[in-house]
Amino acid sequence: MRQHILIPTDFSDNAWSAARYALSLYADEPCTFYFSYAWTFLNSGARTHISQSYIDPLIEKSKEQLAEVKARAEKESTNPEHKFETIYTVGSLEECIEVSIKKHNINLVFMGTKGATGAKKYILGSNTVSVINKVRLCPIMLVPTKCEFVKPDQIAFPSDFSRFFGEDLLPITQLADMTKATINVLHIKSKDGLTETQNENFERLKTHLKDYAHTFNWLPSNRAKADVISDFIKENNVKILTMINYEHSFIENIIKEPIIKKLGFKSKIPFLVIPRKD
Repeated sequence: MRQHILIPTDFSDNAWSAARYALSLYADEPCTFYFSYAWTFLNSGARTHISQSYIDPLIEKSKEQLAEVKARAEKESTNPEHKFETIYTVGSLEECIEVSIKKHNINLVFMGTKGATGAKKYILGSNTVSVINKVRLCPIMLVPTKCEFVKPDQIAFPSDFSRFFGEDLLPITQLADMTKATINVLHIKSKDGLTETQNENFERLKTHLKDYAHTFNWLPSNRAKADVISDFIKENNVKILTMINYEHSFIENIIKEPIIKKLGFKSKIPFLVIPRKD
């Protein structure tokens, strides 16, 4: 089945890292890749003081850059089943992404973790955080700068078993199916410490994953969750971290935390954020 992949770009190296990763991950799959650019004023209040003669060349320049990104991707791809399109909009990044997802039936969004001006001390670029918070229509794969593609054979999925996700797990199982990867479910606490509800959800998850290579891992709870997950990623050579973004989830806490000193995985592997379906 043809996949529809959206790759927003700001023409930075990080945005191209995300594009290259997407091309590599779906190298053998029929895909249409949509490169999008949202042109907007950083300060909307300044719009009335700037003439159209100043704006028009900027718009034309960004359209040329978008066409160059598409041409670069076409050159990079070796799959005749890959198609490439561009989407140019005037408005906010979040609006552009949401409209594109609806119009083109997008399955997955690939983004860099930093933009052209991303500060190193922050966990994610401000645009990326805003997209995670506001765009809940499809999963988002966050790709670190200079991330070299390695076929993912190990996927990590932290869960507290407080709920059963069902359909929300589809992006993870589809990814595992495509790459033949093992899904490593991580729970920070011992199995003996599960409540009745958690145990029910654990059993349901076991049944849900029965047709996929998977493991359940009970991790110590005497340290910060970020450290425990980071250590597991390093020790088990995990290639992609996946999380479901729901209220009070670990990913929600991460994107509220500006300093990333504790998150060793932040600059090494892609991070698939899946919106919770209500």
